[in-house]
Amino acid sequence: GVQTCALPIFQRIVRDLQVLGDTCTIACGKEGIRFSVSGAIGNGNILIRGNDEEKEQDRVTITMEEPVELNFALRYLNFFIKATPLSSTVIISMSPDVPVVVEYPIEDYGHIKFYLAPKIEED
Repeated sequence: GVQTCALPIFQRIVRDLQVLGDTCTIACGKEGIRFSVSGAIGNGNILIRGNDEEKEQDRVTITMEEPVELNFALRYLNFFIKATPLSSTVIISMSPDVPVVVEYPIEDYGHIKFYLAPKIEED
């Protein structure tokens, strides 16, 4: 099941969470998309719900087929957000056990897509 999320505030979420730790858990469920991190100085989590705001830059669209929860290295997500000025929208696509796709559609030109494999926790 592919979860897609058009998320204009992705850049702010990544910046805020990387202060706390180095691994971000992204969980897509019925209530929305939850970004969480736990680190030495504390825990943070941000829940984003879908909305249908009139202004495109404030609109959050979540399409979910089944719940999914994956862990990612924030330092790589931090590289991706450097593309934020190019697009008003970020599309995040997640499926279990495959890389997340972070896509920045660029009007009239195409898009930039970044792929990041989930972190596998060592037992």
